[in-house]
Amino acid sequence: MKIEQIYTKCLAQGAYYIESEGEVAVIDPLRETFPYIDRAKKDGAEIKYIFETHFHADFVSGHLDLSKGTGAQIVFGPEAKPTFTFHSATDGEVFNIGALTITVIHTPGHTMESTCYLLKDSDDKQLALFTGDTLFIGDVGRPDLAQKSADMSKEDLAGMLFESLRTKVLPLDDDLIVYPGHGAGSACGKNMSKETFSTLGEQKKNNYAFDSKLSKIDFVNQLIDGLLPPPGYFGLNVALNKSGYDNIDEVINRGLTPLKLQSFNTHLEDKDVLVLDTRTASDFAKGHIPGSLFIGLEGQFAPWVGAVIPNIKQKLVLITPMGKEEETVRRLSRVGFDQVIGYLNGGFQEWLENNERIESVNRIHVNDLLELDISSTRIVDVRKPGEYEASHINDAILLPLDFINDNINAYPDTPFLLHCAGGYRSMIAASILKRNGVNDIKDVIGGFNAIPENSEITSTFICPNGG
Repeated sequence: MKIEQIYTKCLAQGAYYIESEGEVAVIDPLRETFPYIDRAKKDGAEIKYIFETHFHADFVSGHLDLSKGTGAQIVFGPEAKPTFTFHSATDGEVFNIGALTITVIHTPGHTMESTCYLLKDSDDKQLALFTGDTLFIGDVGRPDLAQKSADMSKEDLAGMLFESLRTKVLPLDDDLIVYPGHGAGSACGKNMSKETFSTLGEQKKNNYAFDSKLSKIDFVNQLIDGLLPPPGYFGLNVALNKSGYDNIDEVINRGLTPLKLQSFNTHLEDKDVLVLDTRTASDFAKGHIPGSLFIGLEGQFAPWVGAVIPNIKQKLVLITPMGKEEETVRRLSRVGFDQVIGYLNGGFQEWLENNERIESVNRIHVNDLLELDISSTRIVDVRKPGEYEASHINDAILLPLDFINDNINAYPDTPFLLHCAGGYRSMIAASILKRNGVNDIKDVIGGFNAIPENSEITSTFICPNGG
């Protein structure tokens, strides 16, 4: 028997590979299929089932390509209505994987079709619960991602999630392992733990969702309080997961077209084509192609692509670190950005060697920041509200990167400093601002995390209502 969590940090997402006696089940696979096929070949096993916990909003799942490549059956829980061939499981239905069984537990709330899968051994002992976005470690799934398709309010879905957790999950054994769909960093919840698995007993003790003193209405209010709008690409990814998408190999082959400089420049003349630069923030700041957008591979690349590029059909040409062309195209495909035309052959060095025009981003070190008169310096903080509330630079303006396309006119029209936690998000913001004609900015190297603790220029936010 083998239970393996395949965790992708960029998406804070967990897929699962379960093998017993030569039969395999895969739960919530990523779009690229080779991790699961390679594991099955190594084990001398056959992938029998592909279980989906729900229609994912934050990534394109690999169920279709994996099924086509292996013949495995795609399984969704009740209420799922995709346009492709699948098995619609009933609540309580049992599937056999070698000596193991997987029981379907319908847990509507995050979405109507949300389903957990309970793994048992041959003695009927409960081993693990694969919870998707129903139950995270320390949190639960947000209830506002499926309300249009479900024709229900987020309050209605939150109430259903309360019932699902209390009636379907709470009675299960304390010592079984909880394997969630996501960990900290995902936009599918609010306060997920950095841990990627736990025991159900620990969650009963420490997860607010199981607090016996919490009434249904209090649970609903707590769950929906402070929910930020979901990234714009979420609905588009749900649609792809319901109706289908291009084969991943075709997408990658298309995107891995090396473009000579002349051809690359021809694409730049097309207003519908965007240059995406995936190098480091430092390299981008030193020099970049005018009008290019920075989103570096070293951060949470795919989610930020989805958050700040409004159109999932956006045509892209790439500037990547040397040797990272395929990784870039692959990670774009995880969130459905499949329209990559190609990449500049030779990378940014090719651009430099041909004396093409470049731009840069002004930056300052924290030591220089500490010497400024903060009271007379305009500072914009692009972190999330919770980070700002924990601590921020005095009088800094909060304009989260997540909503920069909507809030672009809220940025100062006079010189200002820009920062995030470590310098990644602020460089994304700087590139977007420059594309919109806002140039008189300076980025703080190292961001807020580089400021010494208890510095006089920072303070902690106190909510007027004590919340």
